[in-house]
Amino acid sequence: MQKFLRTVSYDSGSTPIMKDPRDEEYEPIFDSSETVAEAREGRAHGVAEIEALATVWSTQALHVGYALVFVIFFINSFQQETTGSLSPYVYSTFANHSLVSRTNVLTNVVGGVAKLPCAMLIDVWGRPKGFGIMTGLCTLGLFLMAICANVETYVTAQVIYWVGYNGMDYVLHIFLSDTTDLVNRSFVYGMASTPYVVTTFAGPAAAQSLYEKGGLWWGFGIFVFLTPLVTAPFMWLLWTSLRKAYAAGLIRKNHSRRTWARSVKHYFIEFDTIGLSLVTVAFVLMLLPLTPASQARNGNMSLFDRWRSLDTTASVFLGVLVFMAFVLWERFCAPVCFLPFSRLKDRTLLGACFLAASLFASFYCWDLYLASYLQVTFNTSIRETGYIYNIYTIGTCLWSVPLGLIIRKVDRLKWIALAAMPLIFLGTGLMIHFRSPQSHIEYVVLCEVFKALGGGTLVICQQMAAMATGGHESVAVSFALVGLFTKLGGGIGSAISGAIWTSTVPVYLERYLPPEKKHKAAELYGSIEDVLSYPIGTPERDATILAYGVAQRRMLIAGLSILPLAVASILMWRDIRLKKLNQVRGTVF
Repeated sequence: MQKFLRTVSYDSGSTPIMKDPRDEEYEPIFDSSETVAEAREGRAHGVAEIEALATVWSTQALHVGYALVFVIFFINSFQQETTGSLSPYVYSTFANHSLVSRTNVLTNVVGGVAKLPCAMLIDVWGRPKGFGIMTGLCTLGLFLMAICANVETYVTAQVIYWVGYNGMDYVLHIFLSDTTDLVNRSFVYGMASTPYVVTTFAGPAAAQSLYEKGGLWWGFGIFVFLTPLVTAPFMWLLWTSLRKAYAAGLIRKNHSRRTWARSVKHYFIEFDTIGLSLVTVAFVLMLLPLTPASQARNGNMSLFDRWRSLDTTASVFLGVLVFMAFVLWERFCAPVCFLPFSRLKDRTLLGACFLAASLFASFYCWDLYLASYLQVTFNTSIRETGYIYNIYTIGTCLWSVPLGLIIRKVDRLKWIALAAMPLIFLGTGLMIHFRSPQSHIEYVVLCEVFKALGGGTLVICQQMAAMATGGHESVAVSFALVGLFTKLGGGIGSAISGAIWTSTVPVYLERYLPPEKKHKAAELYGSIEDVLSYPIGTPERDATILAYGVAQRRMLIAGLSILPLAVASILMWRDIRLKKLNQVRGTVF
């Protein structure tokens, strides 16, 4: 690793770090005759702060920082695998298994919209404060999940948790971006994801052990203590390095004379609270009606009938109106815009965002109920289900390290991304055929491997393409934009998945159950625990397998039909040469 580490410094007349490809004229963003915080007028405080940190810390401190980030990723991934494996049983405890998609829409929309405020937060207040706030939200969400007594509290906790979890993950990736050259960044991202290889096996095993011993809620409670414990050393490293930077005069403290009321007003405007609220409400109103809870009056409605229903039509129409209000607000009224429209004029960044949205919309079309489908159709245990369900994660993480080296060698992104698309098409298309219980589960595993290799390549490439379109000061916003479109795509995919699930499974349960068993349809639809209590070969289990199979086939077809948009998105990119770009300074990898 030592040969990759370098310390970048510039004389006052040196070549600028990077030219913004959108500007014909540009100026250096660093001048050694000035303090880092004064390097360019209007420079974000958070960017100047992290550059000052990179100036004062040693190679050893950078190694320690990477090690601490690795530990945080390990615990977060272990937490995610454990709680994710337990989540369907939480919904079943409240007799609301079908609520999975509805909650996922909420968490994707709110979590996605929160990406850009998080980018603003860490640019205005700095990385340490932003990371501390996100850690607090994540811990609060876990605490509420551990003590919840009803499904409403659990859903609320999920929303808070995902805002915090996504924020933590985002700040950590920005830290890695701040301390790496662009050409090495994909390799470092790959190394940071390797804990998932271990936790993918450990998490489901821990979840099964907790569930069998009646410790369902302890699966959440344990991490209420672990999360702040493992993040504390990393925050201490950032704060101590920050104090050194202040002591060295690299950053000057901003002494605000605003009153408390004026500060509230200032940040209300800075974070475009009205714009955030409008876009969140708009997407929730447009997507949630597709995923109704399991009330009897909605459970037997076809998808076409649901669209014809008055409440769905009114909600979607109102959502469109609110979204139009959001556009008008951003265009004519907002003092500070929520969306950086000037950045979205770059076709490579816009293409990366569209790729993120289409890829995750396709993914969530079929992935959301896959764990339940595996347990019901192939009779897998929680542990086995977790292993198969997380092949995508394992494959992505294992592949990301050699992929980073390939990107470093090839020095291009566009053609690597295009080469990965056939694997996604192949994995999704074959899954349509191999989803049936008559197929061997090994073929399902093979499909997941294809999707993991293709998806892992595309995720890294879209992030790198977005960050390659500007200087260091634009990295956080570019990464946040990709994250926003990722979550909105996930929300759309979840809505499609929920619409198919709730309009297919109840109808086909009624169709396939024998007449004397039809009264059990609502019970089987509402709880996976009830389904699994019937052995394979019983009328109840066989009818559920057939109903799940029809739904899964429709969801896979929907996901496959979205993928051509991903190809078109990649074709929008410029063929960027990474080695010609230099964004960061200080002791970096």
